[in-house]
Amino acid sequence: MRLLSHLFTLGLLMLAAAAIGGVLLYNHYSQDLPDYTYLKDYQPPILSRIYADDGRMMATIAAEQRIFVPIKAIPQRVIDAFLSAEDEDFYNHGGVDLQGIVRAASINVMRMAHGSKRPEGASTITQQVAKNMLLTGEVSYSRKIREAILATRLEKTLTKDRILEIYLNEIFLGNHSYGVAAAALNYFNKSLDELTVAEAAYLAALPKGPNNYNPIHDHDAAVTRRNWVISRMVANGKISQEDANEAGREPLAMKTRDEAETASADYYSEEVRRQLIAQFGENEVLEGGLEVKTSLDPKLQDIATHALRAGLIEFDRRERGWRGPAAHMTSFASWQKQLQKMNPPAGGEDWPLSVVIALKDNEAQIAMGDGSRGHIPWSELKWARKQLDDDRFGPAIHKPVDVLSVGDVVMVEPVKTDEAGKAYPAGTYTLRQVPQIQGAIVVLDPNTGRVYAMSGGFSAKISQFDRATQAYRQPGSAFKPFVYMAALDKGFTPSSLILDAPFEYFQGPGLPLWRPENYEQNFEGPTTLRVGIEHSRNVMTVRLANAIGMPIVAEYAKKFGIADDMPNLLSFALGAKETTPLRLTAAYGMIVNGGKRIVPSFIDRVQDRNGKTIWRTDQRECSGCQTFATGWSPDIQPPDIPDTRAQIEDPRTAYQMVNILTGVVKRGTAARLHDIDFPLAGKTGTTTDAKDAWFVGFTPDLVCGVFAGFDDPEPLGSHETGASVAVPIFRRFITEAIKGKTAVPFRVPPGLRMVRVNPATGALAEMGDKESIWESYIPGTEPQEGQVRQVLDGSVTGAAAEGAAGAMNSTSTGTANADSPNGGSVTMIEGSNPPSTVGGVPEQSSQAMPVSNTPLVVPDFKATPAAPPANPSTVGTGGLY
Repeated sequence: MRLLSHLFTLGLLMLAAAAIGGVLLYNHYSQDLPDYTYLKDYQPPILSRIYADDGRMMATIAAEQRIFVPIKAIPQRVIDAFLSAEDEDFYNHGGVDLQGIVRAASINVMRMAHGSKRPEGASTITQQVAKNMLLTGEVSYSRKIREAILATRLEKTLTKDRILEIYLNEIFLGNHSYGVAAAALNYFNKSLDELTVAEAAYLAALPKGPNNYNPIHDHDAAVTRRNWVISRMVANGKISQEDANEAGREPLAMKTRDEAETASADYYSEEVRRQLIAQFGENEVLEGGLEVKTSLDPKLQDIATHALRAGLIEFDRRERGWRGPAAHMTSFASWQKQLQKMNPPAGGEDWPLSVVIALKDNEAQIAMGDGSRGHIPWSELKWARKQLDDDRFGPAIHKPVDVLSVGDVVMVEPVKTDEAGKAYPAGTYTLRQVPQIQGAIVVLDPNTGRVYAMSGGFSAKISQFDRATQAYRQPGSAFKPFVYMAALDKGFTPSSLILDAPFEYFQGPGLPLWRPENYEQNFEGPTTLRVGIEHSRNVMTVRLANAIGMPIVAEYAKKFGIADDMPNLLSFALGAKETTPLRLTAAYGMIVNGGKRIVPSFIDRVQDRNGKTIWRTDQRECSGCQTFATGWSPDIQPPDIPDTRAQIEDPRTAYQMVNILTGVVKRGTAARLHDIDFPLAGKTGTTTDAKDAWFVGFTPDLVCGVFAGFDDPEPLGSHETGASVAVPIFRRFITEAIKGKTAVPFRVPPGLRMVRVNPATGALAEMGDKESIWESYIPGTEPQEGQVRQVLDGSVTGAAAEGAAGAMNSTSTGTANADSPNGGSVTMIEGSNPPSTVGGVPEQSSQAMPVSNTPLVVPDFKATPAAPPANPSTVGTGGLY
């Protein structure tokens, strides 16, 4: 008995010691535990989504790809799968599963006996929430103790459903997926309620190790783990054995989203992301679950992207030549596997890689990574002369062997027809390479500024630098319409005559004379303002800018948003001031909309995670719009929505310029568009040495700006201009964009008088003149029968700032209203005595040249090319064509 008494006492002492030790251990690990009460109102970081105008998803922005789903909206099938896999006794324990701990401990003893150092876990879902939300992923017993303490406290603070809700929305499930909703989309392209038993079981298999059960790389292991979860669901009475058998037979395969469900616009999406971060901050954009509705028109975006890429490829073939294969196979052993492991160059993701397996006289035979065969006919190879240094072409080529070698790995693209439209046989491909030239295209609504489409380069995979919004380049002659509009506002008319003759500009002491030249290297003599724009005459533009004064020109550049500031130098009248394609396209939008200010906008509306609109572009109030929300009837009058756009230009002047720019398309530098049976207008632009090519064109309701050039500016080619590079891109776009659209003429504002004139002379049209056009005039400025018309010869500077008459009638020589490079005033050489001569004819410098409505007789300037100037300066001259 005494022995039993001692043993009992010893047991009590040991029990007391264990209790005291437990209390001390609990107190020790309870210290400095993180605050867990915030989980009551916790909102997990969720992704922000960007949508196109038609509701299609464009992109998501997130630090963690997560879609939050309340527990009540999660299907029971998904809950059952996760509880069966992770914590089947979840709704019964108090946060810690003691039986699970005992089981894990026995397993760990056996593992340690076999040398394994990583312990088996016995974490409940509550413990996993404690670890994921409050602790680190450290593998240690101390962390497990803290985790268990937190789990018991969480169970007393949160409901079971709230804990499970946090778990199912927070858990990382691989494939960039946080939470079950994101995983269902990323693995199976389904919402949670669309998941099958097998799919729900697969997702429930992932928490133990997403990287170990990838359905592509670890397919067999993934199926085994999935089927184990299915068996646990049967054991727990969640599904029948019949359902389990059917689920086990279901193939495991990932499903990507259909292209029809998404809208692809990488550059557009990136611009939206930048604007969102600037507006709301990075954290709110990455974690706030914003819903962003944009102005993107997916159809126009696809057309614009294709047009830009096709135009850049066409130029690259024409001016740069073939730069060689992407790779070369020295052996055909396992050639298919070799090909499948190769990655195309950045920008060539849409073109499959193929290997040349044979060369014939008229074609190259190729094989694809999937084992299919094809051929590249000579007609799709004949462009591929080798590109040498300094952009020169290599020797002439005559057959495929001059271009390719057996074993070459090249990018190809299927083609159906040749250049003439003749059908190719099936399996025909064309040779592709990523072009070196870059470009941009912008499409917007001229009435609202909403950007319908935008692409800032050939491919965002090459660079995310957006040439539409971030690249500042000289617009060249695409700036000229704003110079001429300033002149129209100062009293000039479309029929005003401006002398197209040699012009010299004194830039300052020690600097050479600046002598601007026309692209054609000739002079036309007295020429109408309209023709000056249609044929992009540089010297006329400089003479006109000199007459009205460069401060006026700079003011127009600023008010149309082209540039925030512009030096008062005459060369800037030719487009030497850099701007972006987006700004220039919007400026043209303000011409076609009648002179109303617009601001380009990409985002229509932003909503927070609860669906509340927190920002919208259109801030106008519409008091009557709510009436239509409850229904519509013929008796309801449309609401009167105010037009809050600022009027920055006389709508009559704006229309005059629109009317003139239609002539650029019909008779001028963009005449290759004249056969398109739709109201079109626009202006080309090419800078010095043809380093930048532009065209901005428009219909009454759509503006499209195109830019092309190298990122490191270099000449495009000796004969390349905006007409040869940018206009074809615009043509590809507009011919597709207007399909199915009703042609609406350009809108004519009140206060104009339409007069039939000859476009070349500006004089009243004679009977039977087939070349005559309807020209628009401010009443009182239209040509009159027998009128003596003056010629602006540039003998004075800045006089037209007070009206055209002063500039055209003054007889004195003045100084230019332009700053020289050293900050002083500059003096026009033109007009000094003795007068300069053009083809032996004295230039009119001291008086206006009278011109009547009779046929204009002037010296043959066309036949007299400009003589090469002595030491001319061409630095910073801006536009050429």
